[in-house]
Amino acid sequence: MSQLPEQAFFIDCDGQALPAILHPGEASARSGVVIVVGGPQYRVGSHRQFVLLARDLAAAGIPVLRFDYRGMGDADGEPRNFEQVDADIRAAVDALIAHQPAVQNVILWGLCDAASAALTYAPNDPRVSVLMLLNPWLPETKAKAKVVLKHYYWQRLRSKDFWRKLFGGGVKVFAAAKGVSDSVKQTRQSSAQEGNLSGRMASAWRAFGGNIALILSGDDLVAQEFVTVAADDKRWQGLLQKNTVQTHRLPEANHTFSRRQWRDEVSAICRRFIAETEQN
Repeated sequence: MSQLPEQAFFIDCDGQALPAILHPGEASARSGVVIVVGGPQYRVGSHRQFVLLARDLAAAGIPVLRFDYRGMGDADGEPRNFEQVDADIRAAVDALIAHQPAVQNVILWGLCDAASAALTYAPNDPRVSVLMLLNPWLPETKAKAKVVLKHYYWQRLRSKDFWRKLFGGGVKVFAAAKGVSDSVKQTRQSSAQEGNLSGRMASAWRAFGGNIALILSGDDLVAQEFVTVAADDKRWQGLLQKNTVQTHRLPEANHTFSRRQWRDEVSAICRRFIAETEQN
């Protein structure tokens, strides 16, 4: 289909202006996507990731809205973290529906802490029926240390380059040993604040009645940390196995899916998932 021109405008959020770009889809489109941006980031995305995704989905008839939340990019207001953007997301959802009135199913798409923001917001807005969460940000000291030990130090020990550097004097043995020691110590610690975030995200996942596409990069410590917390924290037990959840793994992809092949895979997953959810 021929694409309609992209539309730039401002969204009002509690009296402050949020710049937004709408990629119009078909006038009759029942599903539309709001791309929630993580910080520090803005509506274009790393290596223009959000622009390219939005154009690809719009070419398939799916409207997409990109925007900056307050204090980020070109938006008004003071900087804020992902736990303080509910009003911004709600204003963006309002704007999408105002510009594409046929939309009945709102899809929130988020990478890293934007995925976490989308997840905790979604149960409180009945217009949101689908979540697309890529490498959700779930920081926990204990999990991070376990991931570093398993996916970083263990891989280094299996690397021929590591041993060549070791015997050639290119590895600072005592510094490396201290890093391992620190990671082991951290596996025995976790803060109440981190535990509260894990609990809030688990509760939101459980409360959300829609469909979730979880997309995980294989070459990403953030994704591995999320998986570790979900496996170890009893509050997450069974949540990733719900029949409303599809998990997609891109084994070689990095955190931001920086190669064209990975971006194309993500876009294809999103298109298929939207089509499937519309049929249900």
